[in-house]
Order: sequence, then C-alpha cells, then structure tokens
Amino acid sequence: MTLQDRLDAFKADFEAGKPPYNVPHSVIETMRRATAELIASGAAGRALKAGDKAPVFTLEDPDGKPMSSRDLLAHGPLVVSFYRGVWCPYCNMELQALEAVLPDFTARGASLIAISPQTPVNSRKSVRQNSLSFPILSDTENNVAAAFGLRFALPDYLVELYKSLKNDLPAFNDDPSWTLPMPARFVIGQDGVILYAEVNPDYTRRPEPEAMLPALRHAENITA
Repeated sequence: MTLQDRLDAFKADFEAGKPPYNVPHSVIETMRRATAELIASGAAGRALKAGDKAPVFTLEDPDGKPMSSRDLLAHGPLVVSFYRGVWCPYCNMELQALEAVLPDFTARGASLIAISPQTPVNSRKSVRQNSLSFPILSDTENNVAAAFGLRFALPDYLVELYKSLKNDLPAFNDDPSWTLPMPARFVIGQDGVILYAEVNPDYTRRPEPEAMLPALRHAENITA
C-alpha cells in the first residue's frame, strides 16, 4: 500500500465518522474550508522551488543538540520534511513512510531530518511513537519554515475549532502565534541548491518518499 493509499483510507474513515473518530460533519466542513482557502491563497506557489538556494539554518534536536544544515551538507545531500506535529495523523504516517525508505537515502550518502514547530518533548514523543531513526528538529515560531516560504497563520475560525478539539498548538509549540508550516519536502544538494521541492497546502496529500530518489541520484552524479 502506498503512502497516499494509507492517507486516503484514514481520511475516508475520519470523514465518515467511523469509531473511534465520531467527528461531526461541521468539523469536516470547517477543515475543508480552511484547506480550500489556503490553496486559493497561492501560498504554496511562493515557497522555495527546485533551483533556489536553500536557507542556512541551525536547530536543536529533541535532546537539545544543535544541528546545522551546513554541517549536514558537508557529508552529503540533505532530505528535509516539514512536519506539523505529533497531533497530526497524516504527518505521522508520512514520517513512518520516510523511515521505511531511509536506507535508500543513506545508501546515496544523504541525511534525513524533519523540522517541526513543536517542542523538543513532543518531538521525542514523535520519534518514539513512530519508531524513527532520524531526528525531528524544533523550529521555534516556524522561523525556518518562513525562510522556506511555508509558514502560515491559521484563520480565526480554525483556531476556535482547534481549541474546541483540545488541539492546543500554543502548548504543543510553546508559541502563542497559531502558525504552522505547509507540509513540504526538499532535497538539498551539497552546494545548497534545492534539487527537489514539493509543497502542498492540502495536508492530506503527500508525495511518495521514493519521489525524491531521482534527485538524490542526480546529486550522486554531480559529486561523482
């Protein structure tokens, strides 16, 4: 089963209100509205693309150890996934799919990291629950996400919905701003140029991890 097949199956059960979800249709309609408005805003089209220079960043891993993109790129290409948080089932399924393909990344000399606005405590929880062997770095206030063109503010009506569902982003992220990154994946070459970019304002749609392998093969040819 592909990653998107898994996501679609979960979405169908969730929107049908099957146990254990039992979600009112009004909640589904509100989430659909927010996604449609984010798509219509054109925000994804303003994010960084293949051929752009990636921002240089340093973020802390779940244990508080700083990790810099410059140091990671010194050893090979870098695969980056922007992750909304431990509370997002779609994101967790994507992390599991990335973990499954990680040997193919490392065989090509690449490192893999996820970047999330959540606190290190929640990142440790994500790593543990999803059985990950790659780190989730904490992007306080989504500043690195903003540098990639991914940060957006939740509309007020969606904030109220999240509050009613006890999905307290300020607590998850230790940040009162109610901002998130659009889900995105990048492959960055050792020269800092983005070789692959996929940004989707619809959080229920994710590319297959294998889609990044051609870019990594290209990076191998560049450095060969």
